[in-house]
Amino acid sequence: MQASRRSFLMGAAALSAAVITPETVRAMTAMRIATDWGLATADVETDLAPTAMRLIHGRAPVGLEGALYRNGPAKFRRPGRSAAHWFDGDGLVRRFRIQDGRAELAARFVDTPKRRQETRLDAMVMPGFGTVGDPRAEIGSNDDVNAANTSVLMAGDALWALWEGGSAVAMDPETLATRGMVTHRPDLKGMPFLAHPRREPDGRVWNLGMGRSQAMVWRLSPSGELEAATMIDLPRASYIHDFTATARHLVIVLQPWVQARMTMPFSEGFDWRPDEGTQVLVIDKDDLSKRRVFDLPAFGFFHLGDAWSDGDDIRFDLCAHRDMDFAARGASEMLNGVPLNGEPARLALAHLKADGSADLQRTDHVAEFPRSDPRRAGLPRRFTLHTAEETPGRPFASGIGITDWRAGRTRVFDFGADHVMDEMVFVPRPGGTAEDDGWLVGPTLNLPARASELHVLDAARIEDGPIASWRADTALPVSFHGIWHGRG
Repeated sequence: MQASRRSFLMGAAALSAAVITPETVRAMTAMRIATDWGLATADVETDLAPTAMRLIHGRAPVGLEGALYRNGPAKFRRPGRSAAHWFDGDGLVRRFRIQDGRAELAARFVDTPKRRQETRLDAMVMPGFGTVGDPRAEIGSNDDVNAANTSVLMAGDALWALWEGGSAVAMDPETLATRGMVTHRPDLKGMPFLAHPRREPDGRVWNLGMGRSQAMVWRLSPSGELEAATMIDLPRASYIHDFTATARHLVIVLQPWVQARMTMPFSEGFDWRPDEGTQVLVIDKDDLSKRRVFDLPAFGFFHLGDAWSDGDDIRFDLCAHRDMDFAARGASEMLNGVPLNGEPARLALAHLKADGSADLQRTDHVAEFPRSDPRRAGLPRRFTLHTAEETPGRPFASGIGITDWRAGRTRVFDFGADHVMDEMVFVPRPGGTAEDDGWLVGPTLNLPARASELHVLDAARIEDGPIASWRADTALPVSFHGIWHGRG
């Protein structure tokens, strides 16, 4: 079928057009769980003004100056109705600023139409990934249900809050005030823009927007201006949360969690079909009509690392799930305090060969949120940064790890069972060129202290633990993804 804007939007807008049924308010399960990891999905009631964090260990390394921006859901429950899925909470953008050896924390909700309407009703009424909509919801487009809760992107003088089902939302990076939805062109208004764009070393941005078996390929300038927006057809309607890219190619992984029905909640429209295996679509960046499809064994996934070319071959790392049960069921149960019993994701390396074959090197390392040196995006590299120490029954990691693919070993620092580990980012040391010459920066949630903490580790000596740690006087729930912006 020829891709078209009309057919694309009909699929993407199904979220808005779905039949909505009432749901009983989860009064008991809406209560905060104060004594265990349920604090990681507790509600935040108000924005957090810039507040100094207290240094509790070490000191900030010389040359580390800038801000870590992170995004994640932080409001799930209201008296009139609550969200049913972890992915459906309102987006709260956090800024951890490190300057002159001191750290500061600020946080502000993205001021979306969704949040404004639900604040007025004092009920979570919008349909979402795992939440059925309420008849009170007033929906005119995808962006009316946009939670803006997944990641962030710096684009010129704006910080964009991202959500996979609708537009980016522009914010002021200093005040965190919301400026409004990003519309690149009138005919592209409301087009989905995934929460995992890929930025090349020169700053150019590639992204996808999903609509069943079609995708919009976005190409933006380093400052976020539209260069091209091209519709393509996909081999099947897989759930795509993330994609990856080499210097020359887009790499789109089509897992066997396939959209079989247009229904609500969104997650219930997918079937797990392991017999169909996983496909990998490779597209030439310079000519989107040039494509190859590779076959891999079945696996589920949320997140991929940056891909790179190895001669005429392509390699990329990923965190492979046995299936997508967490997305379909586990994240809803977790939000409501039900212990999980599924298997955590494990690190793997995919190899797409010039002869058309492919293989998947699985490891035993429990891992999620793969990251690497941003200067090497799409280029050959050695290391993968990832969370670690996640165990069955506890849905969050407590440690951070670096896997060295060349040496075949993984080094880990575990903050301990009392900490919930967020994704960390790699920040190159000023003047450094080595792939591990820099710092790892990211937060944890200290459960007994009921406090958010910020940590800095030396990437080359991760097993030594933090070289600096700060603590806030507040506990923010777990966030999803973030970026570093600044000098160093």
